[in-house]
Amino acid sequence: MAADIPSFTLNTGHKMPSVGMGCWLGPGGGGDVVEEMCKTALKLGYRHIDTAYGYFNEEKVGKAIRESGVPRSEIFLTTKLPNHHHDYVAGSLQESLEKLGMDYVDLYLMHWPQAYSRTDNKPIPYGQSPTFLETWKDMEKLLETGKVRAIGVSNFSVKLLEMLLKEASVVPATNQVEVHPCLPSFELKQYCEDKGIVLTAYSPLGRPKEYDGKPVFLTDDDVVRIAKAHDATPGQVALSWGVQRGTVVIPKSENPERIKQNITLIKLSNEDMAALDAIHRKPGMHRSLLRYHSNSQDGTVFGWTYEQMGWNMVKGGIVADK
Repeated sequence: MAADIPSFTLNTGHKMPSVGMGCWLGPGGGGDVVEEMCKTALKLGYRHIDTAYGYFNEEKVGKAIRESGVPRSEIFLTTKLPNHHHDYVAGSLQESLEKLGMDYVDLYLMHWPQAYSRTDNKPIPYGQSPTFLETWKDMEKLLETGKVRAIGVSNFSVKLLEMLLKEASVVPATNQVEVHPCLPSFELKQYCEDKGIVLTAYSPLGRPKEYDGKPVFLTDDDVVRIAKAHDATPGQVALSWGVQRGTVVIPKSENPERIKQNITLIKLSNEDMAALDAIHRKPGMHRSLLRYHSNSQDGTVFGWTYEQMGWNMVKGGIVADK
């Protein structure tokens, strides 16, 4: 039985469950672990699975769906176009469908705006072909094939969305970005709402432990206090905040108990929401929590500067508050 959670209506008219299972388990793909994780999630009521060509596990995800006993029509399945296929959109989708063992996906995302060369897998300089505008035009054509029900983007800022919408015939159905209490992205959220784009939060629980001095908001005093008041976990508080503010969340976990907790939402009060909205204002908290910021020696993200990405950040993924 599907979990009792809200769904959001995309600009295509299709319904997208507000909580999904994220399938990124590292460059190895996760193998049998991701298959079992997806089977457990579907058994516990998840009806939204989020994978990608670059997660290296589409075969296992597809196998889990086919063997779950849940009708394909009841599952919202997302996969993504990798950076090195920006000039190979139709072919890449077909490869993903064959790996998944599916005739269609519910949502197909451009994983990043940056394109990589297919010959050496290195970033193509900003503004050079294929641009994300050219890639989007090719993605629009997929809607005519019946192989995708909706198309969207990922890791797009307001700046990049504005550039895209000036040229696009189809408005992206979703924009999937890093969102959590340390990076609430209010401006981006409002922009997407104004344009009819559903905002999806990846890494909605941040990181499991501190590294390089980055905070872990799940141990924040306000999060812990709210969790105790609702007899819930800090993770449930963060995910419920995400859904209650109108965003889709795609947490991941291999632990069956946590998988169930993550789709068991709680009702937060206005005071709870206000406290969670303000966490990023605490010293050192307004920042990305992802590793690629720390791993970058020159302050770029997959070959683009923060300015080119449209991210108001400085090296390390720290938001440059006005």
